[in-house]
Amino acid sequence: MNDTGDPRTYDPDFKGPVSNRSCTDVLCCMIFLLCIVGYIVLGLVAWVHGDPRRAAYPTDSQGHFCGQKGTPNENKTILFYFNLLRCTSPSVLLNLQCPTTQICVSKCPEKFLTYVEMQLLYTKDKSHWEDYRQFCKTTAKPVKSLTQLLLDDDCPTAIFPSKPFLQRCFPDFSTKNGTLTIGSQIVFQDGNGGTRSVIELRDAANGINKLLDAKSLGLKVFEDYATTWYWILIGLMIAMVLSWIFLILLRFIAGCLFWVFMIGVIGIIGYGIWHCYQQYTNLQEHPRSVLTVYDIGIQTNISMYFELQQTWFTLMIILCIIEVIVILMLIFLRNRIRVAIILLKEGSKAIGYVPSTLVYPALTFILLSICICYWVVTAVFLATSGVPVYKVIAPEGHCIHENQTCDPEIFNTTEIAKACPGALCNFAFYGGKSLYHQYIPTFHVYNLFVFLWLINFVIALGQCALAGAFATYYWAMKKPDDIPRYPLFTAFGRAIRYHTGSLAFGSLIIALIQMFKIVLEYLNHRLKRTENTLSKFLQCCLRCCFWCLENAIKFLNRNAYIMIAIYGRNFCRSAKDAFNLLMRNVLKVAVTDEVTYFVLFLGKILVAGSIGVLAFLFFTQRLPVIAQGPASLNYYWVPLLTVILGSYLIAHGFFSVYAMCVETIFICFCEDLERNDGSTEKPYFITPNLHGILIKKQLVPQKQKE
Repeated sequence: MNDTGDPRTYDPDFKGPVSNRSCTDVLCCMIFLLCIVGYIVLGLVAWVHGDPRRAAYPTDSQGHFCGQKGTPNENKTILFYFNLLRCTSPSVLLNLQCPTTQICVSKCPEKFLTYVEMQLLYTKDKSHWEDYRQFCKTTAKPVKSLTQLLLDDDCPTAIFPSKPFLQRCFPDFSTKNGTLTIGSQIVFQDGNGGTRSVIELRDAANGINKLLDAKSLGLKVFEDYATTWYWILIGLMIAMVLSWIFLILLRFIAGCLFWVFMIGVIGIIGYGIWHCYQQYTNLQEHPRSVLTVYDIGIQTNISMYFELQQTWFTLMIILCIIEVIVILMLIFLRNRIRVAIILLKEGSKAIGYVPSTLVYPALTFILLSICICYWVVTAVFLATSGVPVYKVIAPEGHCIHENQTCDPEIFNTTEIAKACPGALCNFAFYGGKSLYHQYIPTFHVYNLFVFLWLINFVIALGQCALAGAFATYYWAMKKPDDIPRYPLFTAFGRAIRYHTGSLAFGSLIIALIQMFKIVLEYLNHRLKRTENTLSKFLQCCLRCCFWCLENAIKFLNRNAYIMIAIYGRNFCRSAKDAFNLLMRNVLKVAVTDEVTYFVLFLGKILVAGSIGVLAFLFFTQRLPVIAQGPASLNYYWVPLLTVILGSYLIAHGFFSVYAMCVETIFICFCEDLERNDGSTEKPYFITPNLHGILIKKQLVPQKQKE
């Protein structure tokens, strides 16, 4: 026996996938099922304790929602900060809260006014108090001294012109003669006897914006999805139809369709280069801004980048490089591409005899959608689990009890209030001290890990079921007479009944690798400010290693699933047999495998690119003759990228059927060569045309070495 194992021997009773098989990797199957049960229990517990409204509504200092129906704050949808200037405190980033009282209001202030000024006006006209009191607590009175007001914290010491933004009152800044102003003023009274500048107020607003920028982007993206979801679905449906058409045409005109793929991809990339050049030259002739990417830095408003010449020039260079790479690959791989086309034709015959395989991607898409939706819902409910937790906040930052838990009902009677005058007991976040609340971070990790495991299991199940169906086709001597009925459903049933444990084993390995990659990215994000050149280099090396490891394991897993579908052995034995078989036929692998994937990749790019170009023209109002696109989008790239990514995933799902078909046929072909010799007693199952091409391509490198 050599290092790559003994070749297969002739077996007259072997007719394809083994029917007499038993359950494999039972222990892993039990662990997988227990994890799923735990995942369901976690979802139910999170559903009981969580409240998604906490993510949708702003919360005042008492933990009450602003704008929630059926509450006293139903008509008060906006959060108002008593003293926004305190939001420059470092505790904003430490506690994720601004250290000032926050209440719900129905509208934002529209003018400058201090509490002392309001008292003077109140003696003449009591209506001034009615205007001011809407920004105070319900217990506030207009006759308190400034000192008493600061102690009771019932009203803001001053208000200034504001406007609602993300359901919060923010300063209404404007620019006058190049100078930042608010209400046409550069300085204003803070109500405590001091004078503040607009710059200080801007810095305070930026302190909150750091916490709200992501939510701002999320809300705008949500608005764009709400406006364009109908058109997105139409684009994805067109991508599905186009993918189906390409799959059908591959059976009849694979060679011609490859040239369509090639010319189409080169043309789409060329259009992208032309469009980037047009935008670049337009910005040169009519610059919208003198800023560069170094001036604006990192922005959540991504549309700002598209107003820079650098952006379009960079995109143009990237697309030019991709265009050159594609053309060079087509030139140097032209001979191997011919072999890949022959394999695709053979795969087309298999799919023609087992047409149900074209419908299977829809089932995979449904299962993946269920997993994704369950993960998202569980994550939201976990994130919003708990009861209101209140923390001591010292506006001046000189309290030894700062950040301690407190009770707002009795806070003013505690020793903390006496030891730290001016300290507040404000709502901080939702949490709790129960065992469940203490382990919420662990539950988030568990939610993510089981999600990755389930996603990879669904993919593995599809690969194993398709492999079983295509292996049944290959090992039928008289096609289609010897092909049993419903080969795909039979293979799917065998995979679920006997090999759930083996599929869970293989998908567990991929999930662990992906989890390590996520942890690595998380650590990179947390240590970004403290890293040096060496740590950056090590992180890049780790990313590269994990990427290579993940792709190598995925390749081995696919071939292991094929062996499981054929012989019904456990995962480790199947992976070993598949690896040894590939090593004994390494030259054929080099000729066929990756080149076939490259040809199919061109098809995916063509589908996604074609739909992407149409979506770009539509969402940018450049197809008025065909249809009028939505005109009120925050970011046109939101539906555009969604359509492109969704189209690529749809094309990937359909073309992956071909990829699995070709890979299964190739594995079976290697087994066929070892089991049979082409004689009358031991004939080959493969077609003579494909057999001759693969054998010829295998011998060419050997002759060159000699």
